Amino acid sequence: MKTLRALVVVALLVVVVALLIGRFLVARRPPFGDSIAVYYAKSDGTTLGKWSVSLSPDARDLASVAFYATEQAVVGPPPDVMAVRFPSGTIARSTHVTGSTATVDLAGAVDTAQSGSFTESGEFKALVWTLTSLPGVSAVQITIDGARVQALPGGHLELDEPLTRQSW
Repeated sequence: MKTLRALVVVALLVVVVALLIGRFLVARRPPFGDSIAVYYAKSDGTTLGKWSVSLSPDARDLASVAFYATEQAVVGPPPDVMAVRFPSGTIARSTHVTGSTATVDLAGAVDTAQSGSFTESGEFKALVWTLTSLPGVSAVQITIDGARVQALPGGHLELDEPLTRQSW
């Protein structure tokens, strides 16, 4: 009888230790995996390409991953890739996620560049596709220097309402 009790106690201890180890290992893994997909508009302006960007093991929350994804989309793909790019000097100031909408605040050259509809569409399509590939994000609201704007100086893309993948 004592042997049976001892075996039961040992078995319970093994189960508890296994659960603790499993929980620790799950907690150490980012919920987004080891990388995220960042999209870019190919030089035809409509076709999207994507590349994989590694995440830091510390990137566990949606807000930090969304900001990192925004920065990567604004910088664009590696230099040897032909792509539509945000104007040099465009800065991602912040990205916040509320509900299913990511609000991206941009600054710098994006506000003064006089690019055409082709370029504006490609830039923002890539940004929206990048952010909406994150779990739970389905729309992207763009602000410039903290304020909602009707459109960029070129006036080609309406930014006063959230953009979705269906915006294109």
